[in-house]
Amino acid sequence: MKTILVTGGAGYIGSHAVVELLDNDYDVVVIDTLENGFKEFVDKRAKFYQGNVQDVELMSKIFQENKIDAVMHFAGYIRVPESVDDPNKYYFNNTHTTMCLIQSMIKYNVKNIIFSSTAAVYGEIMEDKPIDEKHPTVPINPYGSSKLMSERIILDCAKAYGLNYSIFRYFNVAGAHEKYPIGQKGVGVTSLITLTLQAAKDSNRILEVFGNDFPTKDGTGIRDYIHVVDLVKAHVLSLKLLFKNESNIFNLGNGNGFSVLETVEAARKVTCKKILYKITGRRKGDPACVIASSKKAQNLLGWKAHYTNVEKIIETGWHFVKSL
Repeated sequence: MKTILVTGGAGYIGSHAVVELLDNDYDVVVIDTLENGFKEFVDKRAKFYQGNVQDVELMSKIFQENKIDAVMHFAGYIRVPESVDDPNKYYFNNTHTTMCLIQSMIKYNVKNIIFSSTAAVYGEIMEDKPIDEKHPTVPINPYGSSKLMSERIILDCAKAYGLNYSIFRYFNVAGAHEKYPIGQKGVGVTSLITLTLQAAKDSNRILEVFGNDFPTKDGTGIRDYIHVVDLVKAHVLSLKLLFKNESNIFNLGNGNGFSVLETVEAARKVTCKKILYKITGRRKGDPACVIASSKKAQNLLGWKAHYTNVEKIIETGWHFVKSL
């Protein structure tokens, strides 16, 4: 039985990866600062360490006490506006943490890493066709840059130290687990579906819609929503390639686009709530349409999105938001 170290395993995506690994008969070790994660999200079957990946002594303790076969690296900050206001915070926490993790992996001869990246590495997408992994990477904010720098560090270290990697660039992750009581919560959530569901739960909240003058069917931006469980299933599948010394970069999305207003309408249908919103100005750099091509993940991993209907994705998120 192989053991996987999950950094940021008490967070939204990390906690879903933990249960997916456990349900596939992996042993799991979690490290999380709990700054943005929640201890109750960590499955009791996993071994938990509270602390920072940059803590050399703690990481040595983890690698000495556990025979780690691979690392899934989710630890990091994700709020784009905050990254613009405080870029050094993002480079220090996202990029430097990746360097520290790799240093610990090299010291203890752990060769396999799965990295949680983002479609933000592509920057301002001007075309309407699905985006594949060959699309130019020109991030327009420090968050995207901090992730792209981490990717480049991993690629260079793979050549120098013989690491194997799977890098996943996420599009819009949404939904919650149907079996376990985990989902997206916390301060500063920017996910449209979660914000919409929070507005459904609290009738005093008004959802902001950023722009209605895009060249789309209803003037609002079109996005690709992937369910968090579908997302982490791809990560677990990629372990098989890593253990065969195969490295890849993958886009992960549904391949379907839904406008903001379509998403709000779907949420109204699922929740039977009014959901108030107001149109505000576009955010700088927001593209009109962003849809992923996940053909590479489908072909190489045998991966397929199970949640292809946006209403079903919203429904799983609504069950979780209602429970809070």
